[in-house]
Amino acid sequence: MDVLVHALKAAGEPTRLRILVVLERNELTVGELCRVLGQSQPRVSRHLKLLVDAGLLERHAEGASAFFRPCLDGPARRLYETVLDLVEADELVLRTDRARLEAVRAERAEVAASYFESLAPDWDRIRAAHVADETVERALLDAVGPGPIDTLLDIGTGTGRILEILAPRCRRGLGIDRSREMLHLARTRLDSLGLEHCAVRHGDIYQLDIPSGTMDVAVLHHVLHFLDRPGDAVREVARTLRPGGRLLVVDFARHEVERLRTEYAHHRLGFADGEVMAFCSDAGLELEPVAHFAPAPPEHARRDGEAVERLTVTLWGARKNAIAPPVVHDLEAAS
Repeated sequence: MDVLVHALKAAGEPTRLRILVVLERNELTVGELCRVLGQSQPRVSRHLKLLVDAGLLERHAEGASAFFRPCLDGPARRLYETVLDLVEADELVLRTDRARLEAVRAERAEVAASYFESLAPDWDRIRAAHVADETVERALLDAVGPGPIDTLLDIGTGTGRILEILAPRCRRGLGIDRSREMLHLARTRLDSLGLEHCAVRHGDIYQLDIPSGTMDVAVLHHVLHFLDRPGDAVREVARTLRPGGRLLVVDFARHEVERLRTEYAHHRLGFADGEVMAFCSDAGLELEPVAHFAPAPPEHARRDGEAVERLTVTLWGARKNAIAPPVVHDLEAAS
């Protein structure tokens, strides 16, 4: 009763009600909310604190900023949904809020597109050396299974692509990345797709701010080769898994393309199956079937008329408290 009364009091004020409507399918900072509402930061911050304390909103700090989004769980969630059903969408003030919100979202998208455009040439050069992303993504979906997944963790989320493809199978998805520029890309992508049950956060892979035993599936997609302590990272991610939870690692098999180290900051030149098996074993995980995806034959692995290096991508699966022995399969795939 006390929780319900607290939430009702928090929602029962015009500005706070506008905030709930604006954040229905969005994740915004205090500054962005100020622009949408046309109010000062101190005033908006006070309203946000009341809504967070009442359990209607979640707050996540990211550097000097804090992002706010609707709560996805808890007793106040049903009240949030009921309040939104009762709101008249054609109210003039709400139409104005929506117009300002679209301006904020458009600005976000422009910044994200500019940053992505600056990275695209480098990504294209690396992609040309390995199997098509779509092939690996299909294998990842098969490895996850039909679902449903309760909680999904995507480490090194980048543009949010893994959250995007797994979103239909999970109740709640969380992406972690240390790059705030990449988080901006991911947040814009998820926003444009309407994936309000997925969120992204700034975080340290070696010290995740996630309770132990709370995740059903965790994904490390092309992350380990950037790390100086990949085994420690696997151990930290494994800590977040529930008993029976699964870890899926996508990365390059062992290779000798040294320029990836010098030009693209790859700390490790891929991994042998035995290395990843050792990481998983040390973390209390047992390896499941492994899939290797070789690129196209050398005569087809060309870009702009020049031959490029061949890189094999591997998908390693592991389960917490799993009992099945690992089986290795070699898969040839065309780009």
